[in-house]
Amino acid sequence: MARPRRPQAPSTHRYPRTARLNESLREVIAEELTRIDDERLDLVTITAIDVDSEMNRAIVYYDSLRGEDGDAEILEALNAHRVRIQGSIGRQVRAKKTPILTFRPDQVIRSAEQIDRVLLSSETLPSRPEREGDDPYVAPRVRDEELDDDLDDDDLDDDDLDDDDLDDDDLEDDDLDDDDLDDTDDRD
Repeated sequence: MARPRRPQAPSTHRYPRTARLNESLREVIAEELTRIDDERLDLVTITAIDVDSEMNRAIVYYDSLRGEDGDAEILEALNAHRVRIQGSIGRQVRAKKTPILTFRPDQVIRSAEQIDRVLLSSETLPSRPEREGDDPYVAPRVRDEELDDDLDDDDLDDDDLDDDDLDDDDLEDDDLDDDDLDDTDDRD
């Protein structure tokens, strides 16, 4: 007779196994690179690792302060020390398999650096506002002195208003009745 299955306990981990393995591998590889005495690997940083679902292969993404100019030299050094790095992974990471490592430069980091350079070199915005504290995205206020300069000869003057333009006769007493002011209704 078959034994009934035990219910599995919910996972206490916050992210999936491959993500945990990726982070563990990144830490082990970065630590091992500091132990390797090869000056070609002095300025190398492990930025990300991508392990396939069967955990047979892992792509190790790196970046260096040398940029693209040093990629060939760095790739040669990493491939020369690949077996040593994989051995370190086998000793330190609890996994059924040790993935075979493939090294690639991290193009995401380089693209971000290129975007930063373009943004810094662009001169679409003024380097500093006209006055300190001004917002470059808000139109400047027009000062009163500038408005005074805009007055033309055909603007309205005090002399343009005549006394006969508005007479007291224009307002008559019978225009406003007392009945219009009564707010009370006699509807009962």
